[in-house]
Amino acid sequence: MKVSLIIPVYNEAEHLERFFKKIDSLELPMEKELVIIDDCSKDTSRSIIQNFPFKCQVQILLQESNQGKGAALQRGILAATGDVVGIQDADFEYDTEDVPQLLTPFLTDRADVVFGSRFKKSASQVHRTFHYLINRFLTVMSNALSGLYLTDMETCYKFFKREIIQNIVLESKRFGFEPEITAKIARLKLRVMEFPISYFPRNYLEGKKITWKDGVAALWHIVNFNMLRDKKEFFRAELPKEFIPKGAQWL
Repeated sequence: MKVSLIIPVYNEAEHLERFFKKIDSLELPMEKELVIIDDCSKDTSRSIIQNFPFKCQVQILLQESNQGKGAALQRGILAATGDVVGIQDADFEYDTEDVPQLLTPFLTDRADVVFGSRFKKSASQVHRTFHYLINRFLTVMSNALSGLYLTDMETCYKFFKREIIQNIVLESKRFGFEPEITAKIARLKLRVMEFPISYFPRNYLEGKKITWKDGVAALWHIVNFNMLRDKKEFFRAELPKEFIPKGAQWL
């Protein structure tokens, strides 16, 4: 089996080389592909990406204009060739050493989707109060409207079987990917698992890009994708029938 890690990059030059060294050498229980998308960085991130001596399989995709994290993820996901597709931020907020445990259920065919949760009780890190409260509120709202119970809807670490994620129509261009993908997988017949992960949040001086406006936008995405949209627009016709609930009218 092979996993494709989708890595959007925007102005991460300060620590990007150190991050690449870590993710390139990371040992996983399956073959690894890195799909790196530079979202038209204004610093030297693009040069670092193009010149880093990767040892593992890598695809480098360059956006000609800044389109947002969601747009970068959409391009990277469609380019992925792995049996499993996962999301990886290009910083150290998430501990890459958690990735192997998130892949294990795919090796034993026990899950179709795996989320890493920052809020499961066995995780021991300290959160920043404002973002913690916002994330928990958004997760509660997502759970209530989607019917899919999670402890951390906004987590970066999300892993999918490729035949699922590549056949979901993704629309959010900025930071709406998390509520959008959660609402859409909630419509499918999937085995979803969560595992505790570590989390070490940056502040805005260190380059954190999400603001309160993105929290408001996330709430809109939760309502929009769970209540207002026609489910027929969510999935491609190539989505395997085994993942479509019996009696579903939207495919």
